[in-house]
Amino acid sequence: MMNEIDIKLKEREKQGNPITVGIVGAGQMGTDIIAQIGEMKGIDIGVVVDTTMDKATIGYSHSRKKFEVLATNDLDKAGTVRLADKKIATTNYNLATSLPQIDAVIDATGSIEMGAIISIDAIKHKKHIIMMNVECDITIGPILRQLAENAGVVYTLAAGDEPAAIIELCRFANTLGFTIVAAGKGKNNPLNIYATPDMLKEKSKARNMSAAMLCEFTDGSKTAIEMASVSNAIGLIPDIRGMHGMKSNINELTKIFCPKKDGGILNHEGVVDFAIGVHPGVFVIIKTENKRIKEALVQRDMGHGPYYLLYRPYHLCSIEVPISVAQAVIYGESSGHPKKKLISECIAITKRDIKAGELLDGIGGYCYRASIEQADIARRENLLPIGLAKGCVMKTNVKKDTVITYDMVDFVNESILLYLRKIQDKLCT
Repeated sequence: MMNEIDIKLKEREKQGNPITVGIVGAGQMGTDIIAQIGEMKGIDIGVVVDTTMDKATIGYSHSRKKFEVLATNDLDKAGTVRLADKKIATTNYNLATSLPQIDAVIDATGSIEMGAIISIDAIKHKKHIIMMNVECDITIGPILRQLAENAGVVYTLAAGDEPAAIIELCRFANTLGFTIVAAGKGKNNPLNIYATPDMLKEKSKARNMSAAMLCEFTDGSKTAIEMASVSNAIGLIPDIRGMHGMKSNINELTKIFCPKKDGGILNHEGVVDFAIGVHPGVFVIIKTENKRIKEALVQRDMGHGPYYLLYRPYHLCSIEVPISVAQAVIYGESSGHPKKKLISECIAITKRDIKAGELLDGIGGYCYRASIEQADIARRENLLPIGLAKGCVMKTNVKKDTVITYDMVDFVNESILLYLRKIQDKLCT
């Protein structure tokens, strides 16, 4: 597939018809994508959107391709630009989602609400959507995927992000007829479920990232969100609420993430989980009942079983994202997408006591962290999806370590995100 993509992109380069991308969000990840596409043939950035013109314009400076940048928010003016010669920097996302010159839109905002807005407008204008915003995917992914399919475009997770890297291994295993016992990711950041941005100011500064983003990694929210995305794409479930999150090394993975009857920790087969100590890799534990295949796996140095490890020792995040763009535009394929209904839900658990009347902050903040639960259980217990928690007002006092339910909060504003989630809950269950 990679060779075919390379050939197709080089053909488009020769024809003067490169894939043209609009990217919303020129932060760390978005700028990496701009830089990487600047090294490639047959694919170009046409529009960069950010909160200020300076940020959008500076994003282009990391590309080695030579071009002129036009800073404008005028849709009509931008529509007259030949994007092969001149690129657009803007604060108006509509230029990325609606210009006819754009083939695909990458959401690199990190904002769940903006993810909803960008996706709907891209679908309206029949643009493929590359969703780096996993928080949005686990909240309204099924309805966005359905709307995209109805419009004849692709909704896809982003290659290089851990969910897509795990999904790639799962697709490989499923295609060959192996049974997937567990799929997971390595976690390197120390796990502190009560972490706050204040605790991580110095570390985040040293890593050139926001304290809230580092907090989302540290308190376990990002891991829960990413594994929920895998669950919703492949159909695997969390073995327990929150997953096990065992310490491990590569050699121990098949011994730990296997059923209890064989000395492992799992109550069920077919689960998502994570391991502390194998970062930056992702893994899938598989098995087979075929004696001949077992013998062949021994010959291929896969061990004597009964459980075998598929391991990808890297995931390059934003650097790999152009692959998903090419797959969507050239082949109409995704690097991963949710099924028609949620399999897992990310729920909100309080980090501290919260009083009635308090406004809930965002993921990676001070109020709550994400955990993972089976969607059927979350629905039955009326648990609040973490993607909807920001901006809610608590109706009652709650203690630290409380799972927040819909009954405990008021929604202050009706948003497109909440509207889409309500439709999804009615149509995609």
